[in-house]
Amino acid sequence: MAVSVLDIYLLKQRGILWNGSSVGMVSEKEACGEEKVMIGEWSRGGAGPRRRRAAMAGDPLPEKDGGATFVLQAKGEWWHAGFHLTTAIVGPSILTLPYAFRGLGWELGLLCLTLMGLVTFYAYYLMSRVLHHCEKAGRRHIRFRELAADVLGSGWMFYFVILIQTAINCGVGIGAILLAGQCLQILYSSLSPHGTLKLYEFIAMVTAIMIVLSQLPTFHSLRHINLCSLFLSLGYSALVVGASIHAGRSENAPPKDYSLEHKKSSRLFSAFTSISILATIFGNGILPEIQATLAPPAAGKMIKGLGMCYAVIIVTFYSIAVSGYWTFGSKSSSDIFNNLMPDDGTSLAPTWVLGLAVIFVLLQLFAIGLVYSQVAYEIMEKKSADVNQGLFSKRNLVPRIILRTIYMIFSGFVAAMLPFFGDINGVVGAIGFIPLDFVLPMLLYNMTYKPPKSSFTFWINTLIMVVFTCVGIMGTFSSIRKLVLDASQYKLFSDDVVD
Repeated sequence: MAVSVLDIYLLKQRGILWNGSSVGMVSEKEACGEEKVMIGEWSRGGAGPRRRRAAMAGDPLPEKDGGATFVLQAKGEWWHAGFHLTTAIVGPSILTLPYAFRGLGWELGLLCLTLMGLVTFYAYYLMSRVLHHCEKAGRRHIRFRELAADVLGSGWMFYFVILIQTAINCGVGIGAILLAGQCLQILYSSLSPHGTLKLYEFIAMVTAIMIVLSQLPTFHSLRHINLCSLFLSLGYSALVVGASIHAGRSENAPPKDYSLEHKKSSRLFSAFTSISILATIFGNGILPEIQATLAPPAAGKMIKGLGMCYAVIIVTFYSIAVSGYWTFGSKSSSDIFNNLMPDDGTSLAPTWVLGLAVIFVLLQLFAIGLVYSQVAYEIMEKKSADVNQGLFSKRNLVPRIILRTIYMIFSGFVAAMLPFFGDINGVVGAIGFIPLDFVLPMLLYNMTYKPPKSSFTFWINTLIMVVFTCVGIMGTFSSIRKLVLDASQYKLFSDDVVD
């Protein structure tokens, strides 16, 4: 950025210009043009030019941001982004892939799975490009909501994104605690068939562990946990694939039936439901926050992280979808463990294999719950933390412990009270993941780079937005329909999770 003598004079008059690299200021010699400089990047995530104009106008400078300074520390490398992305996307939800194929069949199922992977990789790539473009312009955004509000120039967009993103993150966090409690219950039931412990008690155990883990102060501090999560996803995927193949070749193998719904309307409805499931499985909704944890420049690192993540996706998604649907076909359940361990029959795979897979899923759920809690922590500590004191100072440590403990207790209470939360989460996923991951990235790219309306890029982005808006509407409708149909099974603090 070129800095004139007048600029230097005004900055000097206001006592702003000094050689303070820790806050992004520059010396007079640098400002005069002998070295390339950028004035205005005074805090991470801040809009540099706006801060510079505010300073020259005599307005007070914006306060430093505790959420950005602490929770979203920018220290990561590209492989750390790969760990975070893999944990956010490749989770136990992939065990529903055979069920998604049930509504599509072989050909359409494989086609939709491939297209969904290509579209999401493209969307995340565009999002990274937009973030990089803003950073080069002196506006490094570390939050999805601020990026959307800046590019689209609409204040309501900030609140729309924060509402959707908060709903997704809270929903996934509650769902992770609920499923982890269910995993503990499965293990307990296999070891003690006549035990008296209830589901809500296992959820309380999981919540206690999450309270301890939640005290890891920054997103970056999860990198080792998320590396373990990556290996856990590969582990239980391999075990489930092996179990499915074993079940398909056993004497008790179910008959191979890949027929779809007989009624055309039911077939169409099932297909849209399956596509919505696939879209939700590929979603994450926190890509800007993950990119914010990378040391600048982040764009190239993020692409490498995406490459790592999608290598894991190819290995896990296709293997589970193909092996599970090959074995169970039109009888595929929304959770493949229900097929492999039916309530009314013997296990279709070795018990130790299924038990180990459940343990791997249980352990990964802790990592998923932590990753999706980071946005909530960042929002809380944006106001509660004092950036002028240390990360582990008493002033910051005590509020962090209290707020994060309250958040986890709330999540655990909701999970225990609503064991049918999976149905509610289905609605949240359809409403939230599709706009954040399939619509906004394309819109932000078109608004930022302004490709010609006659260009292929403009029209492919527009087509993706239109198609997935329709998918989101249909997915929302189908999720609400399932919520209504399952309503008779809902009981507060029940011992059974509604499938």
